[in-house]
Amino acid sequence: MSQSTVVNLEDLISSDHIYRKFKSLWDLSFVESSLQSLESSKLHKGYGLFRLFLCSLLQYMEDLSDRELEKMLRENNCAKWFCNFDILDVTPDHTVFCRFRKSLGTSKLGSIFRNLRDQLKSQGYMNEVFSFVDASHLISKSALWEERDKAIKDKHDKLNNDLLPKYARDKQAKFGSKGKNKFWYGFKKHVSVDMQSGMINKVAVTPANLIDSKGLDNVCPDSGAIYADKGYCDKNAKQAAQKKGCHLAAIKKNNMNGKNKDLDRWISGIRSPYERVFSKSNHRVRYLGVAKNQFTEFMTAIAFNLKRLIVLSEEDPPNLITS
Repeated sequence: MSQSTVVNLEDLISSDHIYRKFKSLWDLSFVESSLQSLESSKLHKGYGLFRLFLCSLLQYMEDLSDRELEKMLRENNCAKWFCNFDILDVTPDHTVFCRFRKSLGTSKLGSIFRNLRDQLKSQGYMNEVFSFVDASHLISKSALWEERDKAIKDKHDKLNNDLLPKYARDKQAKFGSKGKNKFWYGFKKHVSVDMQSGMINKVAVTPANLIDSKGLDNVCPDSGAIYADKGYCDKNAKQAAQKKGCHLAAIKKNNMNGKNKDLDRWISGIRSPYERVFSKSNHRVRYLGVAKNQFTEFMTAIAFNLKRLIVLSEEDPPNLITS
């Protein structure tokens, strides 16, 4: 005589599971409502954009490829629960996730990221009194020998940023440099971190040849003091800070008037704890163009902030981190 047991997926997930904490700390009603206007059940096989957004969020929280995400959703009950699937539901294959990213778009995802940021501000986790700003490299391709050889064959002396769109597959990627010895081909990520919480306030992707100080326009906080390195001690950064009414505290270069080594050491010490935003980040990009890589950085920032929020919510009081 066989017996059947009715299993409720809700009962299989422990009450203190981290996925439950993510959902309890972020009010996702804005995300769900904002995606309704983009719904296309035929395009997404009836899964719904909101469930696919949760899948994408899970992907970036766990650092998975599309195929790895497909497998996790098929085999992991916690992943199914987080993405609003039932235990017997058919979950998406990897091709659906690519179509979802195209449908969502970078602009819509940007509004979702800003909504999360506004929620964090209203809850007292972020206040833009003190901000850490920096930029890091994103490598699109490690070698361009074929492109260089084609340029030389066309009687060009070398492959440079002016010629790249003609020979490279990614028309928006550029050569970038940091100092005299570090060069890369790809993009640059500019980030503003709220120093109260350690969360990412703003993030922007630009071609690699845009200097750090000009990138401040894209990530400048709306108020407070900005702590920055030597790349921001020029007029471009000063003008960007003045537009928002911010105070720019940037380390000065050695040949600049008014160089104060003690002050600069203090600024370096203040900035040091927030370097972790870059220390473990992936510097290789998967996609072509600024828009797709900006999508990636928005999702990465959302995942980072949610993980940081878990830590802060368990503190008493759940507010400040100190250097």
